[in-house]
Amino acid sequence: MSTWTIEGDYDADGAVCVRQAFTPEQVDGARTAIDENLADLSPRAKRASGDSDGAFVEDFCNWSRLPAMERFIRESPGAEIAAHLTGSRATRLYHDHVLVKEPGTKQRTPWHQDQPYYNVDGEQNASMWFPVDPVDRSATLEFIAGTHRGPWYMPRTFLDDQAKWFPDGSLAELPDFDADNAVEPGRWRVLGWELEPGDAVFFNMLTVHGAGGVSGANRRRVLSVRYLGDDMVHAPRRWTTSPPFDDLVAEIPDGAPMDHPLFPMLWTRSEGLVGAS
Repeated sequence: MSTWTIEGDYDADGAVCVRQAFTPEQVDGARTAIDENLADLSPRAKRASGDSDGAFVEDFCNWSRLPAMERFIRESPGAEIAAHLTGSRATRLYHDHVLVKEPGTKQRTPWHQDQPYYNVDGEQNASMWFPVDPVDRSATLEFIAGTHRGPWYMPRTFLDDQAKWFPDGSLAELPDFDADNAVEPGRWRVLGWELEPGDAVFFNMLTVHGAGGVSGANRRRVLSVRYLGDDMVHAPRRWTTSPPFDDLVAEIPDGAPMDHPLFPMLWTRSEGLVGAS
């Protein structure tokens, strides 16, 4: 049984830091996967920063074409940690997500939830945010503790604040957490950790989160992996999800488990890692 040092309470806060759960070899493997992805971006890749503000590049769903990515996802302890945090008997992959902020990218990633962008429902889920570069407190991923309990907030595009998923008015608007805390310090409890390679944060897909820019010559390369636990099911949407999974509704019924080759089983309580070489 692996051992980890967990800082925080996943059930109460919706986010924790896991210290040094990954070996130097696994960090190198994730770094290789990220760099290979950057050298060969998929059609899903996009730039999430303004033209005059460094470069914030993200890409999705590349595990099946990048061997280093698949190897890291299958052989690292991320899936087991996700099962431990969510109380799941098994964990399968939802998708991988590379996020890279190059030096000079001052733009903050705004507060948001991930769940409204997705085509899955359920509570036993975890997203891992795994940096392969040191991340100081000002550039780290931050969370609003307890927001995984709801409600769902309106998802908007990062650059132009447009509602492309749910119709305007159909979900609550995101509070101005920073302004609220300026008026009433501590009204919203903000979590965040300085991280070294080997550390990771895990969070529920509904937990509100955001991140700062990077300063000086710092580079912030992150491999994020989204994990599905026992109660996660398919939830077809009327809009294109992010990332998109085209035509999946014909293969997985509404409300059914995500039992499909796109979402391989990674860990089970009886077998441990599944398909590791």
